[in-house]
Amino acid sequence: VVLRGGKEALQSSLVIAKVLQDVLQKHKLPKALITVIPDPDRGLMMELMQQRAYIDVIIPRGGEGLINFVTDNSKIPVIQHFKGVCHLYVDKDADLDNAMALLLNGKTQRTGVCNALEGLIVHQDVAEAFLLKAAVELASQKVKINACSRAAKYFTGCTVLDDSEFGQEYLDLEIAIRIVDDFDHAIDHIRAFGSHHTEVISTKNDATAMRFQRTVDASVVMVNASSRFSDGGELGLGAEIGIATSKLHAYGPMGLESLTAEKYLVNGTGQVRS
Repeated sequence: VVLRGGKEALQSSLVIAKVLQDVLQKHKLPKALITVIPDPDRGLMMELMQQRAYIDVIIPRGGEGLINFVTDNSKIPVIQHFKGVCHLYVDKDADLDNAMALLLNGKTQRTGVCNALEGLIVHQDVAEAFLLKAAVELASQKVKINACSRAAKYFTGCTVLDDSEFGQEYLDLEIAIRIVDDFDHAIDHIRAFGSHHTEVISTKNDATAMRFQRTVDASVVMVNASSRFSDGGELGLGAEIGIATSKLHAYGPMGLESLTAEKYLVNGTGQVRS
C-alpha cells in the first residue's frame, strides 16, 4: 500500500505509518508493505499516477475536485468515491415520528461525512404535518433550509431553490427540501440529483418499501433506517476503505475483501482441450 496524504497532516501520517511499519517488522514482514509519500507535492502524485507497471489500483479519498483530478490524469484504474448526496423520502404511509428521527440523525449527528443526509423529499399528503414539525426541530439544530417553492412556506428565512439547484453536497448543517406529488415524482428527483451513494425511505407500506429498494439506483438503499448506517464497519465489512459510487469493480461500501483479487491454480496430468 502506497499512501499519499495532504500537507496539513503530513507529520501525523508519517508517525502513524512508522507505528504500522514497526508492527510489520515485529511480525517478520517487510516494512515497505506500507509506504507513505513523504512529500505532498502534487507533481509527485502526477508521477505516481503514471506507474501502471507497478500499481494495480488507485483509491482517491477526498473532495469532488480531487476525485475528478485523479480520474482525469491517472493511467491506473481508479475506484471513484464521489460525493454523497443522500436523500430521505418521507412516504405518505410513513410513521412521522420515525421519519423525524431519521431526518435528525442523518442530518445533524455528523455533517461532514458522505453518508449524511443532504436532501429531504416529502410526499404531498403528509407534507404539512411533517414539515411543520421539521421546521421546529431543524431550527433548534440551527440547520439552514433550502426548499422548493411549495415547501418554503413552512420555514422562516429559507432559500427558495429552482429545480436545477438541488443535488448539492453541503457537508454542513444545511439541507435541501422538496415536496413531491407521489412516489414516482420522488424517484425522478433521486435519479436527477442523487449520487448513487445512499437513499432512504420512511414508510410503513411493505410494498412501497420493496418497490423503492428495487427501483432506486444507489449502492445502499435503506428502509426505515438512518443513512448514517451506510458504512463498511456498520455493514460488517471491517475497516472501510471507502464507498464506491461507480460500479466497477466494487459498488458501495468496501472492505479489504473488495480489494482481494483471485487467481486460479490448475493442476493436470497432461489434459488437453478438445
